[in-house]
Amino acid sequence: MMSKELSIKNSLIIRESRVFRNGELIFEADQGLSTTKFLKKVYNDQKLKYSKFFKMDELSKLGYLGTEILTNGSIEDKETALVFANSASSLETDVAFAQTMEEFPSPSLFVYTLPNIMLGEISIRHQLRSENIFFISEEFDPLLFIDYTTALFQQEKVENVLCGWVNLHNNDYDVFLWKIANSGGMEFNEEELKKLYLPTHE
Repeated sequence: MMSKELSIKNSLIIRESRVFRNGELIFEADQGLSTTKFLKKVYNDQKLKYSKFFKMDELSKLGYLGTEILTNGSIEDKETALVFANSASSLETDVAFAQTMEEFPSPSLFVYTLPNIMLGEISIRHQLRSENIFFISEEFDPLLFIDYTTALFQQEKVENVLCGWVNLHNNDYDVFLWKIANSGGMEFNEEELKKLYLPTHE
């Protein structure tokens, strides 16, 4: 299924110590940095001021940073739906939490042992009152996003949707975010999503 009416307004990739917005490299750090150090460098480079950032797990930090950069820190439509997915769920945090159980379980880590907590963090930050859903898929699946997002628009539940593939496993992060609306960008279909997810310079 695809829609000739819906449009991809903008997109963002965070991968291999680099950040691309709409295909343009806007930040690059040294290769081999830990995820924690890289995310802190992106946060500082973007001059963000959000104290909750430092309490989040790495997966939520990736989703938060991607959303801030993609939207320039503002989601005006508070009914913007969130449709996200990954392949590893919250495995990184699950493992970290399990390790703390050998001594004393960490309540701060336990909070993040569900991947949809990231959507909660984004919703709180932008005061969204919208529908959100988090899928688990073996790999990035454009049709999964197309089918679900198209249904939301057909049911007239939304005017804007923020979609995201935010994956983190063994210090390897892969973030692809894009915004969908009724008009104002490139066609929303499988071919365009694949091009954006795996651009030629990658």
